[in-house]
Amino acid sequence: MIFRKYVAAAAVTLGVVALASTAIARDFTIASWGGGYQDSQRKNFFKPFGDSKGIKVLEDTYLGGWAQFKAMQETGNRPWDVVQIETSELIRGCEEGLFVKLDWSRIGPKDNYIGPAVTECGLGVATVSQLVGYNPKNTKAEPTSIADFFDLKKIPGKRGVRSDPKGTLEFALMADGVDVKDVYKVMSTKAGLDRAFAKLDSIKSNIQWWEAGAQAPEWLISGDVVMSTAYNGRISKANKDGHGLKMIWQNNILYVDKWVIFKGSKHVDTAYEYLQFFSDPKREAAFTNDYTYGQPVKAALKYIKPDVAAALPAGANIADALDTGRQDSVEFWLDNSDEIFERWTAWKAK
Repeated sequence: MIFRKYVAAAAVTLGVVALASTAIARDFTIASWGGGYQDSQRKNFFKPFGDSKGIKVLEDTYLGGWAQFKAMQETGNRPWDVVQIETSELIRGCEEGLFVKLDWSRIGPKDNYIGPAVTECGLGVATVSQLVGYNPKNTKAEPTSIADFFDLKKIPGKRGVRSDPKGTLEFALMADGVDVKDVYKVMSTKAGLDRAFAKLDSIKSNIQWWEAGAQAPEWLISGDVVMSTAYNGRISKANKDGHGLKMIWQNNILYVDKWVIFKGSKHVDTAYEYLQFFSDPKREAAFTNDYTYGQPVKAALKYIKPDVAAALPAGANIADALDTGRQDSVEFWLDNSDEIFERWTAWKAK
């Protein structure tokens, strides 16, 4: 389901969004990942941008994958102007002409940004880690590794898992002893892919699937699950509210999400103005101090609080991380995405 809302307004269903898109076609719309993360984006970026321009900024929530973009290609309907996406969708959409090839002279000097933030069709939004989180109140033994996530004898109970093969299959192989550098080499073989699904089979009856990133910390806090894959910023945000959740950084999965502009948008000029507005280092630092994700503008670092900087996906925290921006990761998902998603859907339904 996609949720459209005015800033600070309630969500509505995808059907209503589709019907309403024509009526509000002149309103600039940004889609991101929802929950507390998008609340912080609204506070630090969306609302201040709208106020500075004297315009309404609408929001949607994008939950990942290609299906929504495929529907846009087939129908010609573009309900969004700017969306935050992951690397494989960025490259596919750029190659298939869904996204604008950026004119960096309208955003800022490329040297202002970390290397992975500058691409042909996308501007880096945030550096994010997906990792294992847990609530020590609900675990008798302390988990220390991704392997413990799959060990139901050591730590019994439900597991929260993102309802997406991307990242989930990689976690399964690393938990089964595959070195981070060899994950895609292994997964590119039938035996390796079978191995990943077999590892997931070992905990399948204990999995509770999440789609929105906000669900993982909510379930850890409520005790619905004892451990969950989760985004580091979601856990950090919950801890700022006093919940005492823990993170396991070992073999976390690193993402640098990107902003893209839809080709054919009636608000391309506004979209470029938004990307430039977003790129202010003090504004990005204010976001990171509120929500613990790394930012693409290099100069933002000097404005980030030291305790926050220590909890970012950087340095020792990502020493053995799997970087989804590396070439073999990108190529694997571009080449195999449709086939694996089909198998994934069938496997989940069993």
